[in-house]
Amino acid sequence: MGELRKAISFTVFCGRSGLNLKEYAISPFKRSLVIPAPLPSLGFKRGAHTQDITRNIKHISNDKIKLSVDPKTMKLNKPLSRPMCIMLSWLLSKPKHVMKYASLYLEQGFDVISVSCTPWQLMRPTNGVKVVARDLIRFMAENGNKFVVHGFSVGGYVWSEGLVYAVNNKELYMPVLERVEAQVWDSVADITAVTVGVPSAIFPKNKFLRNAMNSFLELYLRVFSSVTAQYRRASDTYYCTPCRAPALFLLSASDPVGARPNIQNAHDTWMQMGIKCTWKCWDNSPHVLHYMHHPEEYTELLLTHLRENTSSVRERFLKQAREREYEEKRAVA
Repeated sequence: MGELRKAISFTVFCGRSGLNLKEYAISPFKRSLVIPAPLPSLGFKRGAHTQDITRNIKHISNDKIKLSVDPKTMKLNKPLSRPMCIMLSWLLSKPKHVMKYASLYLEQGFDVISVSCTPWQLMRPTNGVKVVARDLIRFMAENGNKFVVHGFSVGGYVWSEGLVYAVNNKELYMPVLERVEAQVWDSVADITAVTVGVPSAIFPKNKFLRNAMNSFLELYLRVFSSVTAQYRRASDTYYCTPCRAPALFLLSASDPVGARPNIQNAHDTWMQMGIKCTWKCWDNSPHVLHYMHHPEEYTELLLTHLRENTSSVRERFLKQAREREYEEKRAVA
């Protein structure tokens, strides 16, 4: 397994660095002895204060406060007074891209808890995604009061494992789910699409490596049936969610990863369970890029959803309306 991991890691590196794997393998004596390093990604925008809570969980806020966490309980050393958005990012997301979405919440007075996972954590859930999800649920139990969950793509699976953990520890963690005021699911991917989504995330511009990774994942899931069983249980828990907060689904009819039939199934199932759901499906919009292609409509859908379902945004909106009314009366007088 160690050698296989090294081989796949090398393949991933080549794809991310833009190297031609076939040429590299066939012509070893023609290549440079120095492999170019990938360019570093840009950090978050200035003005927002970010810090690591764990390797996979970051705190983003307009407030510059220094936090530390008890790794056993996930309790912070200082209380957080702002409402929180739990932002479950897509696979291999870059901080500068996550920040574009986080800014939408920072502007509404939220703190953002950014949650990520790596391809290896996804493929080995027992020691990977399950640990991330457990830490997240514990963090939510110990910190904050009201939450919005905003998930992208594979972030839906991370949340699903969190739901499984909460269901297995109902007395401790079901109250956490009751404090979720709203859900937003952008291009959410059923974990059954892992053989399509992971190759597309790692090798977006290399068809040869995408196909190779797809074949590897299909073989991996056949060999390691226990992993497949964990995926299925998490998927079932997502569809029969114990979190009953109103949901906004954002998707595209042309997206092969966040496939419309799967999202339609979740939407319809939740509606039958009595969960309030809002649906927006664009005809042709890339995976997790709906905001970039439809910024005004995306923002309006999101803010309307938050205004209708979250106490903090609703109060903020009413306060602004009163202030505008007051200013208009003063202008007339």
